[in-house]
Amino acid sequence: MKKTIQDYNLNNKTVIIRVDFNVPIKDGKIVDDNRIVQSLKTIKYALFNNAKVVLLSHLGRIKEESDKENNTLKPVSLRLSELLNKKVYFVEDMDFSLIKSKIDNIGYGEVILLENTRFYDLDNKKESSNDLELARSYASLGDIFINDAFGTIHRAHASNVGVGSLLPNGIGFLIEEELNKLSCLDEPDREYTVILGGSKVSDKIKIIENLITKCDHLVVGGGLAFTFLKAKGYNIGKSIVEDEYIDFCMDMINKYPDKLLLPVDVVASKEFDNNGINKDINSLDNDDIGLDLGAKTITNIKDILVNTKTVMANGPLGYYEIDKYQTSTKEILTYLVENNIKTILGGGDIVACSSKLGLKDKVYHASTGGGATLEYLEGKKLPGLEIIQEK
Repeated sequence: MKKTIQDYNLNNKTVIIRVDFNVPIKDGKIVDDNRIVQSLKTIKYALFNNAKVVLLSHLGRIKEESDKENNTLKPVSLRLSELLNKKVYFVEDMDFSLIKSKIDNIGYGEVILLENTRFYDLDNKKESSNDLELARSYASLGDIFINDAFGTIHRAHASNVGVGSLLPNGIGFLIEEELNKLSCLDEPDREYTVILGGSKVSDKIKIIENLITKCDHLVVGGGLAFTFLKAKGYNIGKSIVEDEYIDFCMDMINKYPDKLLLPVDVVASKEFDNNGINKDINSLDNDDIGLDLGAKTITNIKDILVNTKTVMANGPLGYYEIDKYQTSTKEILTYLVENNIKTILGGGDIVACSSKLGLKDKVYHASTGGGATLEYLEGKKLPGLEIIQEK
């Protein structure tokens, strides 16, 4: 079992906490502050225990100097200050001697947020390559390192794996909860159903290979269903397809015919518009685009869910950006909630979609990780977790 923030005496210590403040910002304003809110429990615990808190986070992608303007963490510091109801010191300097001086000048029980860790990627990708010199600079700022950024736990960066390898370390409350909730999938209550949506088979190959041997049913929806359908010989019109993965899909169909549930009908339109109509999958025209699962398929999924005790869902089942094509995702999530089926939403778009539908807070767990959750489910080792000390 990994050490947590509660395993340390934080009094009069400087605690470096890696958080995930990679929030959407438009015109300098935060669009969704959920990731900031999720970090509060760990930050407040450290402050309550009289620690000096130094926060590290990335924001967006930094490939050239011009990217810095729209990816500063300054708006985050202002929102965090509101949520904590106390001043959050923000350091724009990138020079570690100046950063150290500013940290030294605040008191215990205070919090300071450093500028976007990926700004250091402009110097030979020092952050994302886990540069040792940068990691040592981070480590020089504190006494204890706490990782509470589940969304980046699958990356080996200087601000998580690097600094964490050089200091006494542990995980925060957010990562602890993620691991506790996701662990129920290790030995799930049966029947266990996996529901996969999203657009691409290529994004889900490892998760399909890993989970299809563990689950009782694997439901395939979203855009990735059409590569499976084409593998079976159906005309999918202009629906999204990855021809290079047809052989993989056919292999899964042949090996697991009793586990895979594919669409028998879809809602299709000629364009990405509101004109979609329900069609059987053997009735699609050459110019049809499948945009949601059809009524018969939704019924088939619910028939499986009658005996299901545990569900892992990743990816929306339709093109949810257009309200008309949210139907299958909404109906299935609503069914899961109303029937108290233990449901884990596997990060990314399915969490965003469930939030839009007002269902995110009604499921057993909505993971804050995207790629991190997928890699956990694929059975991969997570570098940001591997370096955390055992109790």
